[in-house]
Order: sequence, then structure tokens, then C-alpha cells
Amino acid sequence: MSTVSSATLVKSLRERTGATYSVCGAALTEAGGNLDRAVEIIRVKLGNVGKFVEREASEGRIGVFIDPDKKLGAIVEVRCESAPVTKAEQFVELVVDLARHAANSSATTVDAILTETLGSGTVKTRIDGVIGLIRENMRLHRFARFAGTCGSYIHHDGTVGVLLLVEGTPSDPQVLKDVCMHIAARNPAVALREHVPTATQDKEREIARAQAAATGKPANIVEKIAEGKLNTWFKENVLNEQPFVKDESTTVSELLKKAGLKLVNFVRYKVGEVAAPAPA
Repeated sequence: MSTVSSATLVKSLRERTGATYSVCGAALTEAGGNLDRAVEIIRVKLGNVGKFVEREASEGRIGVFIDPDKKLGAIVEVRCESAPVTKAEQFVELVVDLARHAANSSATTVDAILTETLGSGTVKTRIDGVIGLIRENMRLHRFARFAGTCGSYIHHDGTVGVLLLVEGTPSDPQVLKDVCMHIAARNPAVALREHVPTATQDKEREIARAQAAATGKPANIVEKIAEGKLNTWFKENVLNEQPFVKDESTTVSELLKKAGLKLVNFVRYKVGEVAAPAPA
């Protein structure tokens, strides 16, 4: 086979089977370049995935994909059974493919996205293909998608990832990465004060007043102390108000403003967390 025709065959085989490039290349070599025979070889290797899909999948990897031209971004958490698999080439490729697909998807739930077309099959068949190759259960646990200017960060081992959404165009993309690294390290609860539920704010205000009242100060002083405690809580939990991890003399909001940006929202995933609703 020529280099061009070989590359074309590998691409076609991957679309038909969901197998990785390396597996497709090996199958084509074994089949002497016969595409149909290569499909049979891979299906034999994939076997029956049904016996794997009921097993617990508590390990995994976070993936992020950003399309700067379309201004789309997505973050996914894909689960597997064992830590070594999180570093396997086939699994890493799967996570990247799912993040890329999620960025361009219209689905709002995992069940819906699994039925969408990916290559010549569906998202589910793409996952099943890798399950068959590695012989271990895998599943798309959760995903979120943003439309707009996005930044991202993934920890070196893939266990923590962040997708950030801002308004504006950064003159230095490093600013977005720095804020994402801050989010990964400090784990803020929400992006903006208005994202804190009213019930939570009322409860924190009630706690702050009770703590202030215990000082025995006059009522007007108690109210000032309570307000100060509440503002401290916001600085600890709201990203926009947190001191920036690399320079605590400035807040995240001030850092972004200097770069001509405004915070909109973020998603932070850590492998093993209970899935939460995607942000609006």
C-alpha cells in the first residue's frame, strides 16, 4: 500500500470500527490491506463488551477541547476501572474524541450524547470499541459546554480539569491558563456572587450575625462585624473575589479586567466527584 492509500484506509477503518489508529494500522497490515478483512480482525479482537459494562468504573480522566475559531469549548469526565488505563493511548484518544464531539454537540444529557453520530457509528459505539480493546468498563460520566472565549487547564495526571468562559479577547492567552490553574488549586464554589443561591447567602448571613452577636458588641457594631464576615466568606468561595493565587495583592476580577476580560463562568471537574448539573 502507498502511504496515501494506507492513511486513507486507516481513517476509513477507524470510522467503521471506533478502534485507534495503531490498532487499525496493525489490522490492515495483518489483512494485507483488505479493508473488510481488517474490520473482521478488529471485531474479533473487540469481542463482546457486554460482560465489561456492568463493572464499577471509579478511575478516569478529564478532557478539554476548545475550538478558538468557532468559540466553543467542552470539558468531559470519562471513567474507567483502573489507574493504569487512564494513561493508555487508546483511552487518552477516546477522551480527546469525546471532548471534541461534546464541544460541537447539541445534547444536554449523557444519554442523549451517546446516541449522536461519531464517525460511522455513534458515541456509544466509539466507547464500546475501546472497551473491547482494553477489556475494561468505561463510560462518559459528565460533560459541560460553553460558547464564547474559553480557556482551559488539565492537571498533568488528568485527574483535575477546568474550562473557563470569559467576555472579551485576551491579548495574552496565558492569563486564561493562569486563572484556570487558580481554579484548579483553590476550588471556588461559584464564579460570581450572583451565582450563590439566595438561600445560601441568607444562611451565611445568619451565621455571621450569630457569631458577631456573641461578641457582646452594640447592635450597630454587630451588623458591621457580620457584614465583614459575610464578605470574607464571599472572598473565600467566589472566584471573581478571590485573591489571585500567584499574586494575592490582586483579585481574579482585577487580573481579568487588566487583560480586557470579564469573568462569565467556569467548570471544574475532578475525577471521582458526584456529577453536578452543568452550568447555565
